[in-house]
Amino acid sequence: MVEVSAEAVNFINDLLQKNDKAGYGIRIYLAGMGCSGPQFGMAFQEKIKEGDREQKSDGFSFFFDDETAEMLEGSTVDYIETPAGSGLIVNNPNVKSSCGGSCAGCH
Repeated sequence: MVEVSAEAVNFINDLLQKNDKAGYGIRIYLAGMGCSGPQFGMAFQEKIKEGDREQKSDGFSFFFDDETAEMLEGSTVDYIETPAGSGLIVNNPNVKSSCGGSCAGCH
């Protein structure tokens, strides 16, 4: 369902350990729609909730609802470092910009 880069796995496992969240997973949720498609958020989650889907990874699980799972199809969770900062991102190769140049903040 969702691919996870080795860098992201390492980052998440380290993050869980540093925050005393051993045994927790990561909830990926739909945070809204933007010019470049769905925007996702992430949060710690202790265990699966009713109605959730679970995807096990190396040392933790991802949790998401059906709507988010549909939007995540074909995506990759990756860890990036840029001059502006570092963190997890969701790359979805199926989403093309729907901006058409008319949306503030798209460029």
